[in-house]
Amino acid sequence: MSKEKSIFICQSCGNSSPRWEGKCPSCGQWNSLVEEITKKTKIGQASKLQSNAQPLDLSAVKSHFGNVNSCGFLEVDRVLGGGFVPGQVVLLAGEPGIGKSTLLLQIASRIRYEKLDVGSGKVDKEIGSGRLEKDNLKSVLYIAGEESPEQIKIRAERLKINGEKIITYQETDVDEIILFLKNNKDNFKLIIVDSIQTLNTTDLTGTSGSIGQVRECAFRLLEAVKFLGIPLILVGHVTKEGAIAGPKVLEHLVDTVLYMEGDTNHEFRIIKTTKNRFGPINEVGVFSMEEGGLKEVSNPSGVFIAERVNNVPGSVTTIIMEGTRPVALEIQALTSKTPFGFPKRASSGFSLNRLNILCAVLTKRAKINLYNEDVFVSVAGGINITEPGADLAVCLAIASSCKNLPVASQCFAVGEVGLLGEIRKVSSLAIRIKEGKRLGFTQGVTWQECKSLQDAISKTIGDK
Repeated sequence: MSKEKSIFICQSCGNSSPRWEGKCPSCGQWNSLVEEITKKTKIGQASKLQSNAQPLDLSAVKSHFGNVNSCGFLEVDRVLGGGFVPGQVVLLAGEPGIGKSTLLLQIASRIRYEKLDVGSGKVDKEIGSGRLEKDNLKSVLYIAGEESPEQIKIRAERLKINGEKIITYQETDVDEIILFLKNNKDNFKLIIVDSIQTLNTTDLTGTSGSIGQVRECAFRLLEAVKFLGIPLILVGHVTKEGAIAGPKVLEHLVDTVLYMEGDTNHEFRIIKTTKNRFGPINEVGVFSMEEGGLKEVSNPSGVFIAERVNNVPGSVTTIIMEGTRPVALEIQALTSKTPFGFPKRASSGFSLNRLNILCAVLTKRAKINLYNEDVFVSVAGGINITEPGADLAVCLAIASSCKNLPVASQCFAVGEVGLLGEIRKVSSLAIRIKEGKRLGFTQGVTWQECKSLQDAISKTIGDK
C-alpha cells in the first residue's frame, strides 16, 4: 500500500516545506518544522474504528459517567474525581525514576469496576454481582514500549503482583495496537501505554518521540478508546525544564493531565492534576515509596511534621492547601554571616525568586538586617510549595534564625506577605486553622492576629 503523504509545517508562521529543515525559510525560527499528514489513504483508514458519524440531539446521548473504574488507590481516585471514566484519556508525567511504572503496575493489579454516585460524589461498591463478575473477567492491557515483558515481570515480583489479569503487549506501531484493540475490544477494562514517546506510525517519516509522531499517535489512540469506551493511560516524559516532552497539543488532546512529583532522595510522592474534564483540578494524592511499592498516606500532615525538633531557631510550621486538603509542613531556615561581599540565597521546595523578595521585605519593613547574611530555606520532606500562604512562615523562620530565638513549637503561621510588609488573607483559612488544632497547635499566626510582618515577629519571636 502507498504511504500517507506528509509535509513539514512551521509551528510559528505556518509555512510549509516538502522536507525538514532546521531553520524555517519564512520566519527564521529554528527547529519549528513539524511533520503533518496531508492526505489520507487506505493505511490511515485501518486505524479508524468509527465511521459515518451522525449528529445527535444532546438529550438522546447516553451518559456513561455513572460507571467508573476505581483504580484501587483512594489517593488516585481523589485526583481523578472518583476513578476512570469509560473512554477517558489520562496523561501521567513525571521525572525518570519517580515511580510512574511502579504506580501503573499497582493500578493494573487493583483496578475494579464500581458504580459512581454522581450526586454525592461517592463510590458505591455494592453493585449488581452479575455486572461486577463480568467486568472482573476483563484484563488490563499493558503496552510496553520501553521495557520488555521480562523486565515488567521482575518489577511485578518485587511488588508481589501475580499479574494473572495483566496482558503485556510489546508493540510500538500504533496502527498495529489499534488493530489489536479492534479485534479484542471486549477483553480489556484499562489500557496502559508506557510510554507515548516510544510509539510511531509508518505514515510519518519522523522517528519515535518526534513532535509529529507523538501528536499523531496520541490522536489515533484517543479516537480508538473514545469509540471503544475503554480508559487509557499515557505515560509522558518530562524535559529538564519540568514540562511534558512533546507538543503542547498533547495536553489539550487528553482528558486528564497528572503530574507525579517528589524528591527521589525522599520517600514521599505527590500526584497533582493540572487538567481534568471529569473532576476537580485542585486535588492531590500523597504516597510514600517503600520496598513493596507505593503506599497511600492518609494523614500527610502528621507524617510531614513527625520528625520536627521543637524549640530550635529557624523552624516554623505552616499549613498549605493542596486542593481541598490541608497539609502541615515544616519550614526550615538558616542564616549565617557571608564571607563574601554578595550574600547568597538558596532554597529547596520554595521559589528562589519569592525568597529574594521576602528577604528584601524583611530588611526594609521588619528591620531584619540581611545585607551580610547568607539565607537558606528548605521545606522538610522534599515537598514543593507554590502557594503564597507559606510566605509568613518563611519570613518567621528566617527572622528566628537571624535572631537565634525559636518560635514556640505550638505555633503555626499562615499568610501572604506583601511588599509593604502587610499580612494578607489566604483562601480556606478556617480549614487550615481547624487542621492546626487537630494536630495540637494552640496558636495560629494569621492576618486576623497580626496585620504586619513586624507585628508577627514581635509577637512570636520578640524584639531582641
